[in-house]
Formats: sequence, C-alpha cells, structure tokens
Amino acid sequence: MIKLPKWDQTLINKYNVSGPRYTSYPTALSLTEGYQQQDLLSAIESSNSRALSLYIHIPFCSQLCYYCGCNKIITRHQSKADTYLDFLAKEIAAQAPLFKDYTLEQLHLGGGTPTFLTTQQMSRLVKLLELHFNFTDATERGIEIDPRSLADNMLVDLSNLGFNRVSFGIQDFNDEVQLAVNRPQNADTVKQLITQARELGFKSINADMIYGLPLQTPQSFKQTIEQLLELSPDRVSVFNYAHLPERFAAQRKIKDADLPSAHNKLTMFKNTLEQMTQAGYQFIGMDHFAKVNNELAVAQNAGQLHRNFQGYTTHGNCDLLGLGVSSISQIGTAILQNQKELKHYYHSVETQSGCAITKGMHLSADDVIRADAIKQLICQFELDMEAFSAKHALNFNHYFADALTAIEPLIADGMVTIENNMISVTARGNLFIRIICMCFDAHLQKQLNATRFSRVI
Repeated sequence: MIKLPKWDQTLINKYNVSGPRYTSYPTALSLTEGYQQQDLLSAIESSNSRALSLYIHIPFCSQLCYYCGCNKIITRHQSKADTYLDFLAKEIAAQAPLFKDYTLEQLHLGGGTPTFLTTQQMSRLVKLLELHFNFTDATERGIEIDPRSLADNMLVDLSNLGFNRVSFGIQDFNDEVQLAVNRPQNADTVKQLITQARELGFKSINADMIYGLPLQTPQSFKQTIEQLLELSPDRVSVFNYAHLPERFAAQRKIKDADLPSAHNKLTMFKNTLEQMTQAGYQFIGMDHFAKVNNELAVAQNAGQLHRNFQGYTTHGNCDLLGLGVSSISQIGTAILQNQKELKHYYHSVETQSGCAITKGMHLSADDVIRADAIKQLICQFELDMEAFSAKHALNFNHYFADALTAIEPLIADGMVTIENNMISVTARGNLFIRIICMCFDAHLQKQLNATRFSRVI
C-alpha cells in the first residue's frame, strides 16, 4: 500500500516549483519537425508489442471554457464534425492495416468534447474502428464526457456502442465558479448522469475536478469534494489549474484578481487529500485517486502500474496509436505527433495518403533507461537499484551519478531514502514526485529554458 501523503508546509514552501508531468520521457517538448509515415513503419517493425491502445481526438466544443488549455475548436455547426469524420476515416483506413497483427486492448476518445458528436456520428466512428481494428470482448472502451453536452439517452447509446468506461468533466459544483469560467452546469444533472452510468453497468466512472479556479475558496471547494464523494466515483483526478494566459488565449478572460491566493490554493489540495483518503481512496500520485479495489490501485500495489500520454494506466504493455488532429502516438521507442491545427491536419491527410504525422523523436538507449527509472518512481514511489542494474546491464551508481547527486538535498529533507539498494519516496516526499523524477531527466534544462510548466502542487 502506498504511504498516505504527509503535508509538510516547510517543504511545500521550498519545493513547490514548476516541472513536467512525465506522461512520457522524454516529454513531448522534445519532439521535432520532419517526421512522417516511414517513421511510423519503422517504429512498428522495431516494437516488441502486439497489443494496442487507441486514442481518438475529437477537437470540437460548443462553448469555450476559459480555463482550458486543450486542443479544441469552438463551434455550434454539427456539420464540421461530419467533415472531420471524413478525414478521420481516411487516416484510419491508411494507418489501421499497419496494426493488423495487433489486438486492441483499449480505446479512448478525448477532446475537445467527444460527446459533441451526435449518436449517428458516434455510431459511424465506432463502426469505422470496429471494421479496421481487432477488438475483443475484453477491449476497454472509454470516453470523456462533458455533462452539459450530453444529448438525451446518449449514455444509453454509448453503452449500446460498447463503451464501458466514462470520465465526467465536472471541475466544480459551485455556481459562481462555473459562471466565472463560462461553464455553468446543473449539479443535479451531473448526479443523475453518474447514477445512470452506474445503473447501465459502466465498469469505471471517473470524475475530473480542478482546484485553483477563479472565485474558488478552500471552503467552497471542500463542499464540492463532499458533493463528489456522495456520488462515489471509482477514480478521481483533481488537477491543479495552471494560469498561463500568455500561452492560452481563453485564459485571458479570467481576471487575475479572481484567482485564489497561493496559500488558499494549497489549502484546497491539502483538504482534498484529507477528504479523499478518509473516504477510502488511494492516492495514486500527483493528482489522481482511486478506490482501493479499483484496478489502478491494485496495479500500483502489485508494482504493475504504468504511465503514458493518457495518464496512469494498467496497459503498459501496449503501443499507443493516436489518431486525429494533434494526437500523439508512442510505439516502441518512437514518439510521433499529428498536425496540431485542423487545416494542416486536413491538408496532410489529403496530400500524404492519410498520414498526418509531422513531429516526433526516436528514443536513444539512454532515453529508454531513464524513462524506465522515471516510470518506476512516478508509479510505484520506489526503485530497486540492484534489479534495475541487472535489467539494463549497467552499474546504477555510476550510470546515474549525476541524478544521485541531484537527489541528495531531497534525501537531506526527508523526502527520499536510499537503503539496501532501494530508492524509496517517503510520505513527506510523494507530493513532490515530479521533482524527484526531474533529478533523472537529461533533457530538462533545455526545456526549462524554453517553456513554462505547471507547479508540482
């Protein structure tokens, strides 16, 4: 069982800096232009996996949420989704045959707002995927849902299309906060949808929440989490709002004066930690919680949890194929990304025989080794140096000499211990797992100079 986080305000004040979320190593910031279809072919040939996780990006939203930093297109014209599906069909037809020897373990639709699609459009997409990929009865089918955009009976339709996992973007139950981010929603509607999803037999129900939004207070967000816990979702993600108006135009609509203070923001997360763990949820890491009998918690306790561009996952053996605008694939030792802008995506699919890949990187041997070290730390909060040395045929102390030097201040502050060849993150340190992983990151300095990350807490 992972140790419950121990709140240490002194360490918070000292170490609450910015850093990567490590959904990959190297992070997507290391991707460069010039990649294309041949790089995908090479990645498949060199991969040892024949299990596939499939991500489909649906970029459309009917309304702008001011906090959002996702790749999205605001429109109320449903026909734009028909056009998008036309191009997506061409990409699927081009790429799916390359994966004919793969078994599809996991399908996930993200956005944007996947439920922007009508039932007819969703049915068209699912039939396309079923025609071209090797689904099984055990394939997980997940979808992100904006409760406000869900048409009547859409949950029933999704269930009939084989979806068995849902993730509701709730963010906050407070009316004033919702108005401040242009996302008003009815709390009773959300509760009814979660109840309906459970009655329909969805295997996993996730809720996404955000702390640090305008007009939130520690008390108001505490009440929001209380309301959430009454609904008893299987998993909960409580994200730290990163206010980067210079990077995301929508955030410029948020008044700085309405944002909670740094102290209040930290208090919200501290309260949430206490509420979630007291309610029987396991702290998976960073901002994720799962019921102790959920497969994420079970996998973590068994040392089998993984992490990729979709976050924490039990499908670490899978290659990840991303389809649609801006989607990222990770296949073997290659990371590849599609065109980020819709018009460029359309042009690439049309002129490059269904391929929209534009950026990527091939992981070096050092990248693979460091990725494994970071994955073990961020998923399990410990790393067996002796077993790691044997696995990768290296001398850990020599290979990671710089990392071990960088981690010494964290050891001195009681955040990490190294005993009997085991690096262990302590209860005081697991809130800072991103900082601990940063010690092993050989690409970090260049990235820190080029961009701004969110704060680790």
